[in-house]
Amino acid sequence: MLRIELTTQLLRIRTLIALACLTAVPALAAMATAPHAGHRNGDQGGLFGASTYSALNHTMASLQFIAPLLLPIVVALLACAIASADRDWGTLRYLYVAPVTRSRLLAGKLGAVAVTTVAATGCVLAGGLLSGLAVFGPHPFHIIDAPDLTGGDAAARILAASGYTLLCMLSIAAIAFTLGLLLPRGAEALGAAIAFVVVASILNGQSSLHTVAVVLPVHYWQNWTSLFTPAGTHHLGTGILAQIATIILTTGIAVLVLHRRDPTA
Repeated sequence: MLRIELTTQLLRIRTLIALACLTAVPALAAMATAPHAGHRNGDQGGLFGASTYSALNHTMASLQFIAPLLLPIVVALLACAIASADRDWGTLRYLYVAPVTRSRLLAGKLGAVAVTTVAATGCVLAGGLLSGLAVFGPHPFHIIDAPDLTGGDAAARILAASGYTLLCMLSIAAIAFTLGLLLPRGAEALGAAIAFVVVASILNGQSSLHTVAVVLPVHYWQNWTSLFTPAGTHHLGTGILAQIATIILTTGIAVLVLHRRDPTA
């Protein structure tokens, strides 16, 4: 089932275009900021201001730019498609007759969601790294108004940031997958998942609604940027717990939906 799901979804033109867009955005950003190579990117601070110093800087700046909205939309697109495609195409009942047990079907779909989420996140990192190498070169990781990171320290922080972002994307993938099982059509599930990300992001930007925002996984998605500040990993623990709780809760709902209700109804 995992092989079938991956073959069906990853080779679709829609999927290839979405992954290509994730790879292209960092490349376009590199070309746009190429005149600042080796110098601060205008008057910006943080990762954006240091993005033009090295390939690794550009990679992390690309991740910070894409991860809040574009990356979760692509991940939600893939997860919704995996959850709802068989029902939309009218082939789900035939899978049960084959027979394919619901547990096997669910395991294959969840595995495919995980693999496609890794692929989407990897496209952003690969696009940022390759375009960064071509435009800015393999220089040490630069932090504005602080010493450059050593090779080992930079690698450890980048791996931690990438892993944390992947965990965050798995949480929105789990939400989108569950919506794909609950709602009648995949397009409706995708719309609901995108609306959730947009609304949660808006709530997260309102200080008066902080008590509401902190219960949503989106609130913690950018905590990894503290890895490249003196704060270090101070804020990552809560974010990790929030993402894991979201994944467990939504996956549990997906299991109940697929085992207790006919998704074609």
